[in-house]
Amino acid sequence: MGKTLEDKKEAVTQLKHLLSESQLALVIDYKGLTVAEITDLRKRLRAQDTVCKVTKNTLMRIAVDGDERWQPLTEFLSDSSAFLLVKENMGGAIKAYQDFQKVTKKTELRGGVFEGQALREADIKAISDLPSKDQLMAQVAGAINGVTTKIALGVKEVPGSLARAIKAISEQEAA
Repeated sequence: MGKTLEDKKEAVTQLKHLLSESQLALVIDYKGLTVAEITDLRKRLRAQDTVCKVTKNTLMRIAVDGDERWQPLTEFLSDSSAFLLVKENMGGAIKAYQDFQKVTKKTELRGGVFEGQALREADIKAISDLPSKDQLMAQVAGAINGVTTKIALGVKEVPGSLARAIKAISEQEAA
């Protein structure tokens, strides 16, 4: 028995809610995946704060209708679609999907949407190559630490330089 109209409205509402919490949406063709494999994919993505949602393209089309931010998603809606809705860690989520894809070789990435822009596979790969939030924070902390160390050494050197200059002047006057 198919879904009732009420069930479909609830599914669209849930999709809109998931999209409102997401920064990036990826569309994959999941044809041929077993239940165990889709469960494995969901588990890998959950660790990256990402939701893997399998739904009918028609329901997703209704959910994004009128929303400029997600409207480009419609160009990837064909055949059997699964949607990877990424909340924060975009690079980590893409890497988790790519690792899964290498193991199963059954899915195909169709594209994605980020800030109202349609992304092709090359764009998505570029995002996955970016450092993670934690790596960026470590790099910034290291840079700040290096600057403060140089300032501290410079400040420490000022009195020493002044003392050497005074000593050199006094030696010249004595001579």
